[in-house]
Amino acid sequence: MLSIINSCAVFGIESYLVRVEVDIAGGLPSYSTVGLPDAAVKESKDRVKAAIKNSDFEFPSKRITVNLSPADVKKEGPDFDLPIAIGILVATGQLKSEKIKEYAILGELSLDGTVQKINGALPVALGIKREGLKGIILPHANSDEAGVVEGIEVIPVKDLFETVKFLEGEKNISPHKVDLNEIFDNSRNYELDFSDVKGQEQAKRALEVAAAGGHNVIMVGPPGSGKTMLAQRFPTILPDFSLDEALETTKIHSVAGILASEKGLIAVRPFRSPHHTISSIALTGGGQYPRPGEVSLAHHGVLFLDELPEFHRSVLEVLRQPLEDGVVTISRAAASLTYPARFMLTAAMNPCPCGYYGDSFHECRCTPNQIHRYRSKVSGPLLDRIDIHLDVPAVKFKDISSKAPAESSADIKLRINKARNIQKDRFKNHKKKVFCNSHMGHKDIKKYCEIDETSLNLLKEAIQKMGFSARAYDRILKVSRTIADLDGIENIRQDHILEAIQYRSLDRGENKF
Repeated sequence: MLSIINSCAVFGIESYLVRVEVDIAGGLPSYSTVGLPDAAVKESKDRVKAAIKNSDFEFPSKRITVNLSPADVKKEGPDFDLPIAIGILVATGQLKSEKIKEYAILGELSLDGTVQKINGALPVALGIKREGLKGIILPHANSDEAGVVEGIEVIPVKDLFETVKFLEGEKNISPHKVDLNEIFDNSRNYELDFSDVKGQEQAKRALEVAAAGGHNVIMVGPPGSGKTMLAQRFPTILPDFSLDEALETTKIHSVAGILASEKGLIAVRPFRSPHHTISSIALTGGGQYPRPGEVSLAHHGVLFLDELPEFHRSVLEVLRQPLEDGVVTISRAAASLTYPARFMLTAAMNPCPCGYYGDSFHECRCTPNQIHRYRSKVSGPLLDRIDIHLDVPAVKFKDISSKAPAESSADIKLRINKARNIQKDRFKNHKKKVFCNSHMGHKDIKKYCEIDETSLNLLKEAIQKMGFSARAYDRILKVSRTIADLDGIENIRQDHILEAIQYRSLDRGENKF
């Protein structure tokens, strides 16, 4: 007898429908799985057999063939355990239900029949909605994650026995629903705040400009000047997540298997801070079957690289594509996948190996060759892709001891939201996905970053004296546009150009790499 169960699989961060076909025929007892299964799918035989027996059902001693269609796409993971078990029960007549056609079924089975958590529940739920099915039956641990998708029934189950009773109509399981507004409201309470930072007003201003325009930032300063402290608080002033951004980011974390069960949705912008020993594969993603890396896990958020020169140069160079394109493409023999990677790069470094070059309170003991070798670890092309170069000097005692209240993240975010709203209106009819000034292409810069003759001459003089590259020229205009948006002014003024030029400190004479 033949049974067909709807299920789903994930390719990249998108899902596709899988038909689990189970055929039981006479002959010597055997069990085979076809349809390009990986090792985990093939091993489902033993898990399914034990789960069926331990749930008080009968496992047939016949010839069992399981086909996962479409057969030309590789299937991986234990997600098909539950639909295979249900298919066997239907094919043997132990389960009779019309509901089976209306739902997709996923879940890993333990030997006692318990249904375990799976990865990729959110993209699966979105795929089920797209396919027009009524709902999805999946592990209870994934209910919050799938429940954020409206328009389908999310049926959480704890074990195989409960699943069968629901499909037979003997047990009623209410569809799980999630209050999205409550999730966003609860997630927006940050423990960190910019009011914790004493002094560093210039650095705060630069980070405000960066957040308003989505610009990449590198901070240079001695140890203890507050670079890491500023970076950790940077997400607290970024614009609030939209639902579309939250769903796209959550899909990546779900596929990577790092989404906590109690978090159905990532409602705040991610902050990823990998150690400097990270490999290029871990940073951009990879493996035999490509998985998302740190640049994708930071999508719509912040990727913070502390002690930038300590990272291997080969690792830093792989950042070029995602910084320019907002995506990262990983090609392997098994598959070629493209993951989104539209993040804000925030980096920090010391001015020299000892950290005190240019510091008026500490003597630098590094030789010129040591300083040059240290800074040369960060290539010029990578620096050109960073819009804002920020000097972060040591904090003065009067600032540390000051009891005057500093401006909070909430107050700064109000100005940033106004600037972002201006940019949303500016790019609302754009053919490509442009959300902020940093995403502008060359044609956009010509259209939206027009400057008068005085400002043009000023920029020309700065480029000639400081040796800026053509890419740095575009960066200055983008940052100038953002500063003008913060001021609520349509036309870029001379003072906006001057402020943007000072944010290219690493391109100047003695600091030239």
